[in-house]
Amino acid sequence: NEMATNQNENGSIILSVNGTELTATLENNSSADALVELLEDYPLTISMSDYAHMEKVGPIGQSLPRNDTPTNTEAGDIILYQGNQLTVYYDHNSWNFTRIGKIQNVNASELRSILGSGDVTITFSLA
Repeated sequence: NEMATNQNENGSIILSVNGTELTATLENNSSADALVELLEDYPLTISMSDYAHMEKVGPIGQSLPRNDTPTNTEAGDIILYQGNQLTVYYDHNSWNFTRIGKIQNVNASELRSILGSGDVTITFSLA
């Protein structure tokens, strides 16, 4: 059925970080769809490490479909890296990535402050 493939259209997810809830609008691709399916079962809590002062990255625990394209990231982008890691960007980068979504209503410095320095645990759940 046609609806099933577009169930996440403009759907959103919640990221819970250090007591703050952020809302992210999802991309319309098979990677975001697969993440939504995962989150329908239970929220996903990921231990994320800081990398290169531009992102927090951590393992999903399984692989999602990849839709990698050359991508310029900016603060707030949620990216699927190598099919099995989620990355939350708080600065710019350029690489072959799959876009998963975009955090809304937060600027780069606010996001950096919410994510903090060093490791962080983020829980992803359906809005």
